[in-house]
Amino acid sequence: MTTHSTTCVLLLTSPVGVPFAVAGAFALAGARRRRAAVAGTARPPRQRGVAPRRVRVGAGAVASSPGPPLPETGGSAPGPPEPAGAPGRTPDAASPRVLKRRTGWTAASQGLALVSPLTVLACAVALARTVTRHGPVAAYGLRADALSVWMLLTVGAVAVLACAASGPEARTARRYHALVHAFLGTLATAVLAANLGIVWIAIEATTILTAFLVGHRRTRASVEAAWKYVLICSAGIALAFLGTVLLYYAARRAGIPEASALDWPALAARAGELDPAVTRLGTGLVVLGFGAKAGLAPLHAWLPDAYGQAPAPVSALMSGVLSSVAFTALLRYKVIADAALGPGWTRTLLTATALLTLALAAALLLAQRDHQRMLAYSSMEHMSLIALGAAVGGPLAASAMLLHITGHGLAKAVAFRTAGHVLRLRGTSRIGRVRGLLAQAPGVGALFALAVLALLGLPPFGLFAAELGLVRAGFAAGMGAVMGVVLLLLLVAFAALGARAARMLLGPPPLPGPPARLPAAEAVPLAGGLVLCAALGVSTGPLTGLLTAAAAIVGGR
Repeated sequence: MTTHSTTCVLLLTSPVGVPFAVAGAFALAGARRRRAAVAGTARPPRQRGVAPRRVRVGAGAVASSPGPPLPETGGSAPGPPEPAGAPGRTPDAASPRVLKRRTGWTAASQGLALVSPLTVLACAVALARTVTRHGPVAAYGLRADALSVWMLLTVGAVAVLACAASGPEARTARRYHALVHAFLGTLATAVLAANLGIVWIAIEATTILTAFLVGHRRTRASVEAAWKYVLICSAGIALAFLGTVLLYYAARRAGIPEASALDWPALAARAGELDPAVTRLGTGLVVLGFGAKAGLAPLHAWLPDAYGQAPAPVSALMSGVLSSVAFTALLRYKVIADAALGPGWTRTLLTATALLTLALAAALLLAQRDHQRMLAYSSMEHMSLIALGAAVGGPLAASAMLLHITGHGLAKAVAFRTAGHVLRLRGTSRIGRVRGLLAQAPGVGALFALAVLALLGLPPFGLFAAELGLVRAGFAAGMGAVMGVVLLLLLVAFAALGARAARMLLGPPPLPGPPARLPAAEAVPLAGGLVLCAALGVSTGPLTGLLTAAAAIVGGR
């Protein structure tokens, strides 16, 4: 059923509009602050009969000063207090009024940072109920079916975990938050857009926005990682664009009207009329292109550098949902290709890609000495399993794949967030220099340990149920040899990740002293993410109907 009621319009447009509005609010605040800073550094006009204020600089030297320095730029200490009403006098940077304004803005920015993810999550919950009862809803070029709602739930939950983190220093906080919330808006657009061309544009926009976030620290390593990310992902997106153009060409030759030639429901309904040769080539290019954004081989080289240099909340979003959103776009094309060509072509393509990615991830995990890059290669491992679930097909494999997407997003968000705390605590990301984490910082160590256990696929976490369902579905589909290779590679990755995490967590702390405590505002969301991941491993509960319907869309009938 398609409806244009006011409620459905709000539920569809709010996940896209609210993040962009919040991003605009942060950008506007940043622009006002820059204008105020420029105005504050300008020399005030000298008034007739008023001598310039003079302050001492150094030992006995005297220099004229237009006023106190700006809080962020530093400078000389302000001179002696002047009488109230003196011309050119501005509030001192350390005055109670300025400090109160700074504290108020920090609290307001932290609250505003959660508006977007909470809006996305609330709209996803409401849409899940609507779609489960009445079917897909559409309005203004946006469309919510069971698959897009499942992904929107994942995006909202992971974004809440990422945005609950304390932001960077005040000097760059506004720019950081503006980019993060614009990034969240593009993710929601990619999930909800009904037109494949709009999906492509939204995913390309995520590349542009996250490039600035990867290079946010403006160090040599972060800028190099950002350029590497842009070059490789842009090449992949260009391939996906070419594949989309070929699919449009096949649709037009099949007689689909121009306005609907990239509309996903129209293409899925008439996929059997598409030219097989053109569709085969277009699908292959799309798998390579969107596979690059998902971290699949062979265009995966950007991933460890970008995840290692980006701020921890950004790495959580990129690993937890950006890769999955890009793969969900690929799934839309797979549905069309399976109807036009049969499942054999995409099964072969995705199986080869998944095995190559898993083998590379397992080998690189064995040689890894950096815990942030270790988590990046773990993302490659899990994305290869998601691709394998799409290749196997069937109700069980499709459900396991979607459950894996959500479980991986939650666990990886907690892992990257706690890895960021480890980096701040120890000042290094080298595994060999991190010992006794459980003894020195019990809260951070316990959350990191539980996140790693979830990523290892141990019960009761959702990844255990997902991987078990994937293996069962693979053997039932006659892919026993492939599953045997997968299990062997998973054992290697399991041993590598588990051994390195144990070296970080166990042992005595490097220096004596009281244990470092994790603030409750940071610990509660992370613990909640792990609880939710464990709950999905026990039962999907009210999400069972939505999961079944989403699995049917991606070929799980």
